[in-house]
Amino acid sequence: MPRTFTPKVVTANRLLEGDAVWLTANGHWSPRMDEAELITDAGTAELRLLDAETQAHLVVGAYLADARPDATGPAPTHFRESFRTRGPSNYAHGKQERDHV
Repeated sequence: MPRTFTPKVVTANRLLEGDAVWLTANGHWSPRMDEAELITDAGTAELRLLDAETQAHLVVGAYLADARPDATGPAPTHFRESFRTRGPSNYAHGKQERDHV
């Protein structure tokens, strides 16, 4: 029996900075997961991932990540994605530094 499709977002890392980014419905990359397009069917998910993979001049490592709808937009369902929304973990800089102030 086939698995039931769960909502997804397309995510990757910016080529130059390495920051985690998420693909929006209008095809732009956002540093905020809550701005990502929440994809609710497998066909669209595969097409959006293929589109992301053609943007090697902007991002690397594109993949589909499970997500759930939330009041502010897509939200992570797995620790890895939750962790990626907070930025690099080696020391406070970038998003972590701005959020810590």
